[in-house]
Amino acid sequence: MSAVSSRKDFIPRVLVLWAPDWPIVAARQHEKLPADAPLVLVEKGLVFAAAASARAEGVTRGLRLREAQSRFPGIIDRPYDPALDSRAFEPVLTAVEQLIPGVQALRPGMCAVQVRGAAQYYGGEKAAALTVIARVNEIAASDARAGVADALFTAVHAARSTLPTASRSRPSSVRVVPAGDSASFLAPLPLAALEEPQIVTLLLKLGVSTLGEFAQLDSTDVRIRFGEVGARLHALASGRDPQAFIARTPPIDLDVVVDFEPALDRVDQVAFAVRSRAGDFVDALVRAHLVATAIRVELDSESGEVAERVWLHPRSFSASDVVDRVRWQIQGSNVIAAGLSAGISRVRIAPETVDQIGHHETGLWGSGLEPRIHHGLSRVQSMLGHGGVLVPTIEGGRTLQSRQRLTAWGDRSVAVRSAQRPWPGALPDPLPGTVFSHRHPVHVFAADGTAVSVDERGLLLAPPTRLSTSDSRSRSLTAWAGPWPLAERWWEPESPGRSWRFQAVDDTGCAWLLVLDDGGWWAEARYD
Repeated sequence: MSAVSSRKDFIPRVLVLWAPDWPIVAARQHEKLPADAPLVLVEKGLVFAAAASARAEGVTRGLRLREAQSRFPGIIDRPYDPALDSRAFEPVLTAVEQLIPGVQALRPGMCAVQVRGAAQYYGGEKAAALTVIARVNEIAASDARAGVADALFTAVHAARSTLPTASRSRPSSVRVVPAGDSASFLAPLPLAALEEPQIVTLLLKLGVSTLGEFAQLDSTDVRIRFGEVGARLHALASGRDPQAFIARTPPIDLDVVVDFEPALDRVDQVAFAVRSRAGDFVDALVRAHLVATAIRVELDSESGEVAERVWLHPRSFSASDVVDRVRWQIQGSNVIAAGLSAGISRVRIAPETVDQIGHHETGLWGSGLEPRIHHGLSRVQSMLGHGGVLVPTIEGGRTLQSRQRLTAWGDRSVAVRSAQRPWPGALPDPLPGTVFSHRHPVHVFAADGTAVSVDERGLLLAPPTRLSTSDSRSRSLTAWAGPWPLAERWWEPESPGRSWRFQAVDDTGCAWLLVLDDGGWWAEARYD
């Protein structure tokens, strides 16, 4: 009897902490919105998550944004950012680790710890859970919940069972499943808790509707019928979680924070103060055998405002690169608006994306002219500002202007439209050698001297014979082709409407790409 009792005493106990609506909580903190704000997160045009105030008005996950706005016009919609979820949950994991070491992160908004030792320290499992919940609510301003059970799967559903229902308007925030009672706790739960739609559908057809009914089936028969996945689900339904508890290794804190007292309002003062800490930031990365390919710079003002931005780098950040990004963000150059109206009281620099340092080492014989080119252009950029040196890249689009994208030197170019996608109506190869930064107005005349135009059906009214450019030069056209119609985003009020493209060759042998739209004739490019 004592041996059985001794074995029961060593049954592992797991505490699962769950913050409901974590994507909403993280986005609300980031946007500094009130707790009752009707925030909706959108992914691919569909509602990904909705705050409680929005759900009360009928906004549910999976709705199209337009349908959600028709149900509740007052919603605040923001794009869903999974990286924000993880970044906002990191302080919560750190806080839990300070109370109970050995945290396993299940997903943003949910983590688990082994609670046996903590229960002895805090005076019981429920007391330990309440201590963790109080700390998490203090940090994240969320309505955290906790469940304690023998296994991870049971503890997760114990935490979920603390939500208010029609029969429990104000339940406890902690649910403790006594040791050995996991199977009886799980028995009334529906099969949907297993989150395996295919197997759940088959079980429902067989007349099995709850986890308790599924657990009563013979494990050998379940393995033969449903394979290893079915055997694992059967173990979960029986209260035996085969998943091992794996505590995470706490990440190295590589963030650098510089506080200013009193607050600084001059760019050169902030840049000078950050310079030494930028060196410490890069040195810490090197000691960890890492380099940063993207960093996050956060500027806090004495009035409570926060301006942040993620900076990308085509290679890796050096200390001078970090200082330049801080200075450019404060200056609010061509593409950045720091948005601060008071002096800067704090600067935080955090690595957003890191890579192994071995992937960025210089070759044995150097790497040619690239380091010198990069150094020279970076030096010019530091004198002219962030937008002083631009690099062109090609992306998708139907017009030549839309296919060009200028990116500041040192920033990683991120294409908004993929060039690999099909673009019906795009100009075929060979493309013009010179694309004008601004279209040049021209005049195209027919043989009788009248202006060439097209009718309502897009048919040419008269063949073009002469081209007059902006420099008042008149050229005879020896060959031409077209028109090719283009109607892009015609449903938008600011759309340019329909246009027609022509290719023409003048008497000097120069080929032109001409465009006719509601504003007249334009020379868009030249074939060199």
